[in-house]
Amino acid sequence: MTQTSSAPPARPATRVTDAAPAGTERMTTDDGKISVAQGVVQKIAGIACREISGVHAMGASTSRAFGAVRERIPGSSGPNVAQGVGVEVGETQAAIDLDIVVEYGVSIADLGRSIQRNVKQAVERMTGLDVVEVNVNVDDLYMPDSGGDQDDAPSRVS
Repeated sequence: MTQTSSAPPARPATRVTDAAPAGTERMTTDDGKISVAQGVVQKIAGIACREISGVHAMGASTSRAFGAVRERIPGSSGPNVAQGVGVEVGETQAAIDLDIVVEYGVSIADLGRSIQRNVKQAVERMTGLDVVEVNVNVDDLYMPDSGGDQDDAPSRVS
């Protein structure tokens, strides 16, 4: 995930801890330990975020531009569902950061709460991890063009 000067200040690296045994029973069995890769959590969170109406795109402007170029290359893997998603994954806990572009006219506060709820439920249900936080960063606002041609690139408001 690329950081820009407009990015929020860095958060402490110790927010995901595994000191509390809250999720231990779900991730350890008599047969062994279950671990979930960071990329899996990123994909689940990205898909769950995009399910919410009002999210136009995900990622900071530079990562969206890079993703748009990559999608146009023949033979590329298609859209990256983990774009705009940062995660920290411990043995039993996860913390998630989302960078989104909001459609004009949508209540950002309501949208943020809906995203937090949906992402938390999806990640916990699918992985068994305890999601300790879901941070939603609104990076841009999409304003639809009144003309017939629309590209997927969000508009910048100056």
